[in-house]
Amino acid sequence: MDQYTLNLLVVGASFALYIGIAIWARAGSTAEFYAAGQGVPPVMNGMATAADWMSAASFISMAGIIALAPAGGYTQSSFLMGWTGGYVLLALLLAPYLRKFGKFTVPEFVGDRFYSNGARVVAVICLIVISVTYVIGQMRGVGVTFARFLEVSTDTGLYIGAAIVFAYAVFGGMKGITYTQVAQYCVLIVAYTIPAIFISLQITGNFLPQLGLLGGYAPTGGDVAFLAKLDQVVTELGFTQYTSHTTSTLNMVFFTMSLMIGTAGLPHVIIRFFTVPKVSDARWSAGWALVFIALLYTVAPAVGSMARLNISTTFWPNAVEGNALDGEALSLEQINTNPELAWINTWKNTGLLNFEDKNGDGFIQYYNENNAGMQAIAAERGWAGNELTKIDNDMMVLANPEIAKLPGWVIALVAAGGLAAALSTAAGLLLAISSAISHDLIKGSINPNISEKGELLAARISMGFAILLATWLGLNPPGFAAQVVALAFGLAAATIFPVLMMGIFSKRVNKEGAIAGMLVGLIATAIYIFLFLGWFFIPGTATLANTPDNWLFGISPASFGTVGAMLNFGTAYIVSGLTKAPPREIQDLVESIRVPKGAGAATGH
Repeated sequence: MDQYTLNLLVVGASFALYIGIAIWARAGSTAEFYAAGQGVPPVMNGMATAADWMSAASFISMAGIIALAPAGGYTQSSFLMGWTGGYVLLALLLAPYLRKFGKFTVPEFVGDRFYSNGARVVAVICLIVISVTYVIGQMRGVGVTFARFLEVSTDTGLYIGAAIVFAYAVFGGMKGITYTQVAQYCVLIVAYTIPAIFISLQITGNFLPQLGLLGGYAPTGGDVAFLAKLDQVVTELGFTQYTSHTTSTLNMVFFTMSLMIGTAGLPHVIIRFFTVPKVSDARWSAGWALVFIALLYTVAPAVGSMARLNISTTFWPNAVEGNALDGEALSLEQINTNPELAWINTWKNTGLLNFEDKNGDGFIQYYNENNAGMQAIAAERGWAGNELTKIDNDMMVLANPEIAKLPGWVIALVAAGGLAAALSTAAGLLLAISSAISHDLIKGSINPNISEKGELLAARISMGFAILLATWLGLNPPGFAAQVVALAFGLAAATIFPVLMMGIFSKRVNKEGAIAGMLVGLIATAIYIFLFLGWFFIPGTATLANTPDNWLFGISPASFGTVGAMLNFGTAYIVSGLTKAPPREIQDLVESIRVPKGAGAATGH
């Protein structure tokens, strides 16, 4: 069976499963549409949360960033630290309290806690901006995956993915999405770990990728550490040492913090904790989700580093057992005739990989053409520059099994896994957008007397429009998947996280402070991002070049969420201090959320 047919069968089977589950779990009420009737068991909710949270950025893009970052793989550990740390923050500081409050959505909490429809509407605006930005990255991931494995254009892949999401998210709501995400988690974790195990065995001789990362390099007998071999190969080609720390420490700290508090403020993840029966179940499901997330996140550094070594040794075959430049680069003849290298031309057709024989010698020289040492070598050998002109971050995980020459069924499994990761998060985000519009905007502000049937219809219509908008924006994303997602996290860090923290842990912050804080955080962060990445992400509208010398104090657009959060907190406390304190009943509400039910007074003092 050829690879294309195998891909179709595996991907088609996974889609049939998702749509079948959605039909079985079709939402019949708003409680089922928004919160799955609050009847999801903690373990299943933990699995669904993990699928919801591990998006195309985690599955497709993260290992690619770690693999190909110009600054070295170590610097990209910010993604691992920020995303996992943020999840712990969410589980410990926010989820149990929000579940105890007992409402369906984040804006509903904000509106009730800050006793203001205005605060609720501002929270809706923040949520929509965050979720739309985030979903662009997922649609990009869907398009990339379809483009390669179904051999269609990226745009066509995007349209197919949008149709699939529409089929199960619009009708199933949270109930359908939850059980679909359980299936998607199973698909994506198997698809991620099996290739990693195969590749780890090939390169390090170790079954566990996590240990293989720290083990020896098997092709030369295991005497040389794997990471030492990787450092040797990439530095020989003029790239930054893989394990070195080279970027601004301030920017790295701010970026990690932005991802961390952004994670804790993600509305589509927070909603997950409203779907369980009890507060204790929210804590248990948070714990289970962390276990399920760890299965992927502890493997990602190994996948990224092994992918980088594999791509380097593919284009410099002599690097496997010796020095890369002591032998010839990969020839065009090998690329065009060797079946094991067919993936190079296949990925070239997607536009995510490109090469050009600039000097016409029949070989593809892959190196850092900006490195002074390599420029001298290139001049001596008659090279005309780096000829592997494009390697997209979003292709590395998807291409990894092909690069490592793994069986066809593994390649098909990775295709299904990439789609599962992107679609699961896209569905969760679209539900967050839909519930914000139908429940918080229409029912909460515009038409409080709307019937349950009318609200359910409004939720489905708004989700349909959200899918159309996300598809349109996904056609021209402002970056690769993880880059776009990082921007969404920055916006969440600057808006939702501060207002939730203050809402739970401060009795003094009032409606004026909350509204002012959210608006300042949102506007400041959005403007800073738009300055460098284009206004409303429209290509060609950027005011400044997105380079470190233009950044404020060396802080990148993706890191600015931390500054936005500081501005939010500062503004909220200043404005609250200058205006009237919240009513007594609101202060009592905060107290009741924070104190465990049935807790008595302290004794023994």
